[in-house]
Amino acid sequence: MQGIVVGIDGSEASDAALAFALDEAKLRKLPLRVVCAWEIPAMEYAGAAFVPTPDLAESAERDADKALARAVTKLGSDPGVHVETAAIPGHPAKVLLEQAAGATLLVVGTRGHGGLAALVLGSVSQAVAHHCPSPLAIVPAEA
Repeated sequence: MQGIVVGIDGSEASDAALAFALDEAKLRKLPLRVVCAWEIPAMEYAGAAFVPTPDLAESAERDADKALARAVTKLGSDPGVHVETAAIPGHPAKVLLEQAAGATLLVVGTRGHGGLAALVLGSVSQAVAHHCPSPLAIVPAEA
């Protein structure tokens, strides 16, 4: 997909990434694809005998859909560019790397905890930084 891909998760850092991605899409006159990856949280299947149930997957997908709906609301009713959204199952880094294939730019957020933690990339942003097939922007959370 030629265009801007942005990964979101509903955090403050992903809000900053979304704003940056929208500005870039407008500037370059490109479509914007807002992606929220979802998976069953690790703590839910920490036991050796755990079998994931459909309701856990449905809950995770529902949370991703809510994050996407919130992102669309933040973009406004007329963002000035074509916007599409996707809730995709899988590990966020893997999903974003797949979505970045052929993209003009991938945009992700980084940690926004302040202090020393703000200097450290999150695991997803670090993974995509090492393997991204397209140009990448890692956007810090707004102060």
